Order: sequence, then C-alpha cells, then structure tokens
Amino acid sequence: MPAYLMLTTLTEKGTRTLNSNPERLRAVNSDVEELGAHVLHQWASLGEYDFVTVVEAPDDVTMARLSVQLGARGSVRFETLPLVPVDALLDALGT
Repeated sequence: MPAYLMLTTLTEKGTRTLNSNPERLRAVNSDVEELGAHVLHQWASLGEYDFVTVVEAPDDVTMARLSVQLGARGSVRFETLPLVPVDALLDALGT
C-alpha cells in the first residue's frame, strides 16, 4: 500500500484544543482510519512542523480527501508527500 509523509502544523485553534484535551490527538488518528488510511508512525516535532506522521493509504485521492476533511476543521494545516520505497526506486533504475 502506498505510504505518505504528513507534515502537520497546528493552527491557533489546534494548539488550544490539544492543550485542553491532549487525547484529541488519538481521536484524530482514529478519524484517519475511518477515512481509509492507517497511521504507521507519528512523532511530535520541534520547528516548522508540529507533527510528522507516516500514513498508508490506498491512493492519492484518499489522502487528498483526508487532508481536505481534516483541514476543514480549522485545527491543522498539512503538507503531504508521497513516499517511494528505496528498493522500488532502485528497481526502476535497473540496479
């Protein structure tokens, strides 16, 4: 299944929500599952992005829908990158 890197930035609303209800983070991960994707790994990070998450999803359309539906809540902004396994790249390069 394709994997994606989601770089997440909390909005002011998202920061307030997480501060008052930290368990909301797990609830959002459950929402990701309901939208057809699966959280493989997740880290809180310092710097430009608040969370770095590796997600599996069947296709780009599923990830786009997930980003729109979760982003519409006003708590987060996403940058989503498709990931290519190194072995798949090496196969494509003929090595």
